[in-house]
Amino acid sequence: MFKKLAVVIMAALLAVGLSAMPEKQVQAASKTEIMVSAAASLQDSLDKIAVLYEKQHPDIDLVFNYGASGTLQKQIEQGAPADLFFSAGDKQMTALVDGGLVSDHKELLKNQLVLVVPSDSKASITAITQLTDKGFKKVAVGQPESVPAGQYAQQSLTAKKVWDKLQSKLVFAKDVRQVLSYVETGNADAGFVYKTDALTSSKVKIALTVGAHVHKAINYPVGIVKDSKHTAEAKAFYSYVQTKAASDIFTSYGFKLAE
Repeated sequence: MFKKLAVVIMAALLAVGLSAMPEKQVQAASKTEIMVSAAASLQDSLDKIAVLYEKQHPDIDLVFNYGASGTLQKQIEQGAPADLFFSAGDKQMTALVDGGLVSDHKELLKNQLVLVVPSDSKASITAITQLTDKGFKKVAVGQPESVPAGQYAQQSLTAKKVWDKLQSKLVFAKDVRQVLSYVETGNADAGFVYKTDALTSSKVKIALTVGAHVHKAINYPVGIVKDSKHTAEAKAFYSYVQTKAASDIFTSYGFKLAE
């Protein structure tokens, strides 16, 4: 008798549980997921902006894909899902706009290229040509083919006629954050990163700010991917990153606003 009753109760509880599952799944699915492909150097500021935005828009779930701008560009060209694209260079955004893959777009931020060394380094640097000295055995640089910071570093070193001389010392990284990591861990004696990246770490210090005249302007454009499945929501976040609330966060991390 009791066994039969227990079976009936268990069956009833199981039925209730199963009937409740679709409702929970519907609630979870009610959030709109916005995919944002963004340059690795924007991670700290965008993560902070996302927290504020999602509080104000509980129906939105921002999902970030951080990496080298050139790599992200290729992913979008190959059909990878993305609603917005934040690039650390004009070249990558221009390629997507010209290819008809990005619609609305604009310059959002500016940055500076700096040379960092470990925080306990005794090196005194007044010019990037000093990297040819024996004291610098490894110099970290983003892959110029895909990492804008690496392209700016290559332009700067080429302008100073030391790019070829440094080939045996260069350690190439997949993105600017990996460059930072190499210097933080002592796997490189120096590295080229953005000022904003240098400011996030207590394990490195800025040894030199590279003159803007030896490399192309460091611009950060943002654009809406044409194949976005959520164009209205993407446009809403696109507009938000241009507001004072978002701008204040970007500038707090060392970015300059585009004029």
